Amino acid sequence: MSTTTLDKKTQAAPAAVPQPGRRSRRRGERGPLGAALLHGGLAVASLVALAPVAWLIFLSLGPDKDDYLHPGKILGKLTFSNYGFVLQHTAFFDWFKSTMIVAIGTTLIGVFVAATTGYAVSRMRFPGYKQLMWVLLLTQAFPIAILIVPMYEIFSELDLIDTYWSLIVINCTTAVPYSAWLLKGYFDTIPFEIDEAGRVDGLSPFGTFFRLILPLARPGLAVAAFYNFITAVGEVAFATTFMLDDSKYTFAVGLQTFVSEHDAQWNYMAATAVLIAIPVSLFFYLVQKNLVTGLTAGGTKG
Repeated sequence: MSTTTLDKKTQAAPAAVPQPGRRSRRRGERGPLGAALLHGGLAVASLVALAPVAWLIFLSLGPDKDDYLHPGKILGKLTFSNYGFVLQHTAFFDWFKSTMIVAIGTTLIGVFVAATTGYAVSRMRFPGYKQLMWVLLLTQAFPIAILIVPMYEIFSELDLIDTYWSLIVINCTTAVPYSAWLLKGYFDTIPFEIDEAGRVDGLSPFGTFFRLILPLARPGLAVAAFYNFITAVGEVAFATTFMLDDSKYTFAVGLQTFVSEHDAQWNYMAATAVLIAIPVSLFFYLVQKNLVTGLTAGGTKG
């Protein structure tokens, strides 16, 4: 075999020279088309979400109750008179007071019950702890319509009809099961060694829970609080049935005063709905920093 043949076999292949002007795409990096499709999809989703809100605000600026039938004519007569009427000639501030009492009461009591339940199931092993969570979930399977009559009889015997406590208790029965599941999943993500460290330092189980665990579970608590709050603000069926005094109506019930058997004042309803959204948006602003963390972390384990 010749020396020339051996040299050809042993010679290493030349390294590939990168072409100038071309950059290799990193893993997970989107190309121009993918980025355009993503941003286009997000823009469409944003428009779909914002369109009903914008339409509601637009209708609230029409002075006549039938302007929703001819929305094009609203542009020529935009006015804030509907908001003035709602604030000055209705029981709006009574509705606001009642709604805030019920919503804040539901949030405080509901989050406390859900947090203690979720923590107990996450950390303690007692007979039936798994079945407890499934029973809570099962309570959500019953429609509201079949619960109104028995709940009305129970609250009548307890003399709780036409009181804020009746709505707070009812709203808690709706919000606590979901909140307990959410917080149980979030507590599962907190290392158990923190509980052990608290016991070593001489803290009781309640001290460990309040002083160590709850500060770490702030994102989960924010999500549970927001869910309890909007549940109380938007509840209609029980509020309509249990509240007899018009000064104790919540927003959801107060909106029905604009609807009669043969007529509906859509302009006032739209203006009231926009005003209702203000406290809810404010509450969302206060907890929004923790919402994303709480929603994602609560579903990673459990």
